[in-house]
Amino acid sequence: MRGDLVIQERRILVGEGVSLNVMEAGSGPLLLMIHGFPGLAYSWRHQMLPFARAGFRAVAVDSLGYGASDRPSDPALYDSAHIQDYLTALLDHYGARDAVVIGQDFGAQYAWNMAVRSPERVRALIATIPYDYDLAGRAMLGGQPRLAEGEGPRPDMASPDHPPSARFAEMAKAHFVHFHYFQTVGPADRELGGALADYLRRSFHALSSSGDLWAWKALPSEGTGYLDALPPAPDLPWPWLSAEEFAEYVRRYDHPDLDRRMIGGLNSYRTADANWEIGRAWADADVTVPTLMLYGAADPSFGFFPDWEERLRRRVPGLADIVAIEGAGHLVQQEAPEAFNAAVLGFVGGLA
Repeated sequence: MRGDLVIQERRILVGEGVSLNVMEAGSGPLLLMIHGFPGLAYSWRHQMLPFARAGFRAVAVDSLGYGASDRPSDPALYDSAHIQDYLTALLDHYGARDAVVIGQDFGAQYAWNMAVRSPERVRALIATIPYDYDLAGRAMLGGQPRLAEGEGPRPDMASPDHPPSARFAEMAKAHFVHFHYFQTVGPADRELGGALADYLRRSFHALSSSGDLWAWKALPSEGTGYLDALPPAPDLPWPWLSAEEFAEYVRRYDHPDLDRRMIGGLNSYRTADANWEIGRAWADADVTVPTLMLYGAADPSFGFFPDWEERLRRRVPGLADIVAIEGAGHLVQQEAPEAFNAAVLGFVGGLA
């Protein structure tokens, strides 16, 4: 055990004119943590020192468009090919042939992509979202979607003929769909950026084990913003998030340009069609690297993932285990850090 470790932050050049901010601690084999939306490198604050003390070089990244990383406005820089290049550039920076990679939300999709597109760079994979359910890209292009009788299009189902944006628009005819709302540059940027703290508080609560993520289905698309669709959240503190921690989130998301406060997350949705095209080459690829599926048993986002366990076991021959953490939602590593850390180290502890 190493009790004298500290967490440091620095920016790393990962491409021409593109730098990412990282939090890092420890030494040893690289363990890379990738957040989703809304998240930050700070989302892994409960993992940094425990993983470093276990013998890893723990690195959590602010993805492009988040926190102290660069926030370019061009959505093309956020597509899955660019993100893949940025993440492998981080490995190169640390001189790491490969890394243990942990991904949450969009970060899980980036991690799955790494395991499929550059398996030699992924020593082991931990994901909180099932494989082949990229909600803003390639999802299920390698299989035949199955719709129940009378069921309309779903955001988890891609089509070889209809890109994600077309599916989102079709869904939006029936009710508000944030996937569709986020496609247009401007409205969501101004709405969410102009209510930074309120949006983050509502979103965190809706994604947690106590929230209501699905309230948006009761509202029409016309005249609805995302804050209309997210129920009010209780005052802080919460059992898993203090007022001080939340204030740090708000500080790190803040930016002088209102339109860039949420640009990383929003552009993750706006690259859906580009990712759909990029992902064709790997549509039938299975995941062979050692893999742990580790998720919150009360994760509300799993309503998007029909037949996820059957599909996971079929498409991930490297699957070692599926672990559900009781009492945790979508933000599992924050809501139940001790159980999360124990599961991760039980899986990869021998690699350090």
